Amino acid sequence: MQSPPLDLITKYNVPAPRYTSYPPVPFWRNDVTQPFWEKAVKKAYQHFGDQEGISLYIHLPYCESLCTYCGCNKRITTNHTLEIPYISTLMKEWDNYLKILPSKPKLAGIHLGGGTPTFFSPESLKILIRHIKRYVRVTDNAEFSFEGHPNNTTQAHLAALFEVGFTRVSYGIQDFDLKVQRAIHRIQPFEKVAEVTQISRNIGYQSVNFDLIYGLPHQTKDTISETFEKVDELKPDRIAFYSYAHVPEAFPAQRSFENHLPKEQEKRGLYEHGKQLLQSMGYHEIGMDHFALPADPLFIAKQTNTLHRNFMGYTTLPSKILIGLGNSAISDVFFAYSQNEKQLESYKTMILDGKTTIVKGHCLSPTDLQMKSFILDLICNHRAKWPEGSSPVDNPIWVNFLSEFKGEGLLEYDANEIRVLDRGMAFIRNICMAFDPYMQSPRIKPGFSKAI
Repeated sequence: MQSPPLDLITKYNVPAPRYTSYPPVPFWRNDVTQPFWEKAVKKAYQHFGDQEGISLYIHLPYCESLCTYCGCNKRITTNHTLEIPYISTLMKEWDNYLKILPSKPKLAGIHLGGGTPTFFSPESLKILIRHIKRYVRVTDNAEFSFEGHPNNTTQAHLAALFEVGFTRVSYGIQDFDLKVQRAIHRIQPFEKVAEVTQISRNIGYQSVNFDLIYGLPHQTKDTISETFEKVDELKPDRIAFYSYAHVPEAFPAQRSFENHLPKEQEKRGLYEHGKQLLQSMGYHEIGMDHFALPADPLFIAKQTNTLHRNFMGYTTLPSKILIGLGNSAISDVFFAYSQNEKQLESYKTMILDGKTTIVKGHCLSPTDLQMKSFILDLICNHRAKWPEGSSPVDNPIWVNFLSEFKGEGLLEYDANEIRVLDRGMAFIRNICMAFDPYMQSPRIKPGFSKAI
């Protein structure tokens, strides 16, 4: 399978949003106060809660060592006495939401992210989840998942979380090549990954996901091939094959290896090579970064046009309400977004003092909601009907770039809808960006990672 032409990669490898939200976070107006947010949460639950339930994202920020490629909000420490105070703060934040939500709200899912959720002991995690579940009605099709580090996810972790309802686990692999692992300070033997994968399945986990990254230092097509041979031995149900986001201005540790990164054409070639290997192994491309086996619910959702995308990526959960708990956690209640205070100590102090933790937010206008739906359809279904009242023939700016994209074989369109072609999948972020009125602003653009 050929990579996209070099001229198109060069042309479109520009900073672009990943569109896990619309509008992207840097364009939020910060017009959300705590009283407004509480009203938005209530309104969203009245519209969608009883039918779809709510989902929770819980940010667990601690890691014992620094992975130099990482762009997450984390705190590096080996001090495990920090666990219970942070768990207590999360429970207090959840209790605050219970004062806003109706009695026993419906819960459709929980995802534990980080950081390293398995930094926390099995008992600490059970205390948190049992507290949350005590005050909700869990839906029949609820999905509970967590991110596990293969080096410190123990059988006790897996058993404890399974006991409180978790059936999905995602392991951050990144790459199996030792030279790559040393460069990114993430050394984990294949044997350890194989062990925790097998333990997960023996306990009863229904889905195992591997996170892999292309564009890391020292990666070549040969190292990708060797990594995917090992992946094929373990056959996870899902694979997220992410593009490495190089933003050393925000994450200085990334400078330690930037002289060893693949060039633009080489990087895209790594993805296309990996994609070809995955398809030969029986995986199907779900969308930007994600692959799944045919029996996986993610693939089925793709086939039935019920796929959704939020701050955690592609999901089958129907809930339009995602509440984030923890420092830096982002919430999406359909009508508005908010983000918690990032600084860990400040976040804990705010929660315990009963103050608002919201440091960013955005109230979606009717135009925002229209464009959000349009871009989500493009990213999830690769086709979308034009927003109501909009048509390419009525917008000279759209006509120009649509003609250009069509001439390059990236998409097709007519008076009713737009369809992204296979050749255009590599440039889906660029296509979405072209329609985004926030990205057409003449002001300086935020520092997004590059699109290709």
